Amino acid sequence: MSAISNKMLEAFRCFLNGEKVLWEDSMSEEDWSDLFRLSQHHQILPMIYETVYTCPAFASCPPEMVQMLKGQVIRQVMTQSRKTEEFLELYSRLTEKGLTPLVVKGLVCRELYPEPDYRCSGDEDVLIPEEQFKLCDQVFRQNGMDMLVPDLDPEAEGEVPYYKVGGMLHIELHKELFSSESEAYGGLNAMFAEVFDRKIQTEIKGVPVYTMCHTDHLLYLILHAFKHFLHSGFGIRQVCDIVRYAEAHGAETDWQYILEKCREIHADVFAAALFDIGKKELLFDETKACYPESWAALEEDSADMLEDLIDGGVFGDSSMSRKHSSNITLQAVSEDRKGKKAGAHVLSSIFPDRKYMERTYPRLKKYPFLLPAAWVSRIWKYLRESGKQGNNDARESIEIGSHRVDLMKKYKIIQ
Repeated sequence: MSAISNKMLEAFRCFLNGEKVLWEDSMSEEDWSDLFRLSQHHQILPMIYETVYTCPAFASCPPEMVQMLKGQVIRQVMTQSRKTEEFLELYSRLTEKGLTPLVVKGLVCRELYPEPDYRCSGDEDVLIPEEQFKLCDQVFRQNGMDMLVPDLDPEAEGEVPYYKVGGMLHIELHKELFSSESEAYGGLNAMFAEVFDRKIQTEIKGVPVYTMCHTDHLLYLILHAFKHFLHSGFGIRQVCDIVRYAEAHGAETDWQYILEKCREIHADVFAAALFDIGKKELLFDETKACYPESWAALEEDSADMLEDLIDGGVFGDSSMSRKHSSNITLQAVSEDRKGKKAGAHVLSSIFPDRKYMERTYPRLKKYPFLLPAAWVSRIWKYLRESGKQGNNDARESIEIGSHRVDLMKKYKIIQ
């Protein structure tokens, strides 16, 4: 792992502990730029800036960069504050109608940090019972929300994105937590079939909010990271969300239940590696979290996973090559689930199956014989993108995908 990555992790730990870094030695302009660029990739820039700007070494950061960063951080924090206000106001309108939307991830996780608005979210995730969707959509529209994709058929989708007209707020309204169309992880929804029966209520900034019980929520945070790992990866902030949630609510969590559910999908070693990263890099307090010995015994060397997530960024989208590599990893997982030998197949990246292609070429649902033409169109589009973007290379995608399939084997996700 690079020296800059280690500095980012050190600064992140200091923020979580309410401290400032004490770096004395000056850094080059390139190093400062790399540090803040990496922090932005992981969506923790406000936390890192807040922690380093008073240290002696920061005097070597160019004044123009300081001004740019300061403005960027202020805008991010203020934007997050406004989005939280808009969300809670809208949420109150939903509960007034007798709706029971469950807030997951973002808003709940932000409350676990010393400065909640420094943990910025692109959108808020809300899970609604399917039978409540129509009324929820109606309340959204009455309060200035509109669908982000106007042509989307909301009745047919498991997840519908909305945005606030003239505002900052974006919401992902879920009828299901995972895409049921995915062969690799669509079955995970069954683990949350009774999530509304087990819901709890908390209070955020004086507003009563429904969310999942602590066992369900911690399991979901782990499986959400797992889903992204099957695609192109996830970042250090997701690990931090998980370990801080565990510290806050571990005493009220059924750890054995979570372990059993993770084992069912071969994610138990993966999950243990996340907590190992938390212990080594993010001040994870096992005693406070009531972290059981049965989990600690599973610990696998997490160094390779740490390196992968640092490289991947918050959603594994640090480069187009990495994003495109998900065709290889998802195919490997799908084959493993079917009892076939999983491998990093180049053909799966170039010629995905019809179900995958239907997402981009919906006409295939009605005219499946057009699949070869869709493959040709996809390859042509990919080649054009590769020519325009320096971080989008077919060979690199294959190399990344092959390496990440090996990681999945190491953490016993696939055989």
